[in-house]
Amino acid sequence: MFKQPFSFDGRIRRTEYGLSLLIYIISLGVVSVLAETSDILGLALIPAIWFMLAQNTKRCHDMGKSGWWQLIPFYVVALLFIEGHKGTNKYGEDSKLDSGVIEKDPTSKFCVACGSKQKTDAHFCQNCGSKN
Repeated sequence: MFKQPFSFDGRIRRTEYGLSLLIYIISLGVVSVLAETSDILGLALIPAIWFMLAQNTKRCHDMGKSGWWQLIPFYVVALLFIEGHKGTNKYGEDSKLDSGVIEKDPTSKFCVACGSKQKTDAHFCQNCGSKN
């Protein structure tokens, strides 16, 4: 959990995203209270905003979407509740594999484009038709 929190690459689970949102809200409150005494402390918001944008992007990736989807109003709420894409997608391996929640099956193969499970000898995805 919290591997490379400022990076826009990879995927994260709902749990890590919820904790990230909580950390962001607390840091936003602390910085806003402290910034009333000094304008320079307001600059501390820049890393907090970068952190949240990165975490939003990784959560979008977990759902199989581009990070730009976070710009849709109230999409952040959906990021909290919608389950991530099962299996590998074009943004990386399933975030539950990294955490040990599910184990990787060495005999299974996943489509890079849509993440659906494939036969090990398949050259094209049976779901979306992309080349594996």
